[in-house]
Amino acid sequence: GDGWSLEAVVGLFPRLGERFGQYANTLSGGEQQMLAIARVLAGAPRLLLIDEPTEGLAPIIVDELFALIAALAREGTPIVLVEQNVHRAIQLTTRHYLIERGQVTFEGDSRVPSERDALLARISV
Repeated sequence: GDGWSLEAVVGLFPRLGERFGQYANTLSGGEQQMLAIARVLAGAPRLLLIDEPTEGLAPIIVDELFALIAALAREGTPIVLVEQNVHRAIQLTTRHYLIERGQVTFEGDSRVPSERDALLARISV
């Protein structure tokens, strides 16, 4: 693809549209995460790798980021999401992998309730 237009990115990230013209270092942590994703989308990625996007963010911003990631997934963007908030992340995914000390120790289909439950039991959260 050709990447996302500025209008499309601002449609996904209305909060960034409100901050247009500000320097990136004046944005909040959540806004900086959104900007990082927006910059990648502009380059028409074939795969999006999102590593711990919600770390240290306020709950309302976490909600916005998860909604955004869900929207990207619905649009067909393949996403690899590394996230410690398993309960939230598993709702967005089609497959899940548990990595312990650098090794995949468990995997499953996130759309199958018994496989989701098995992951949650495995990590006991």
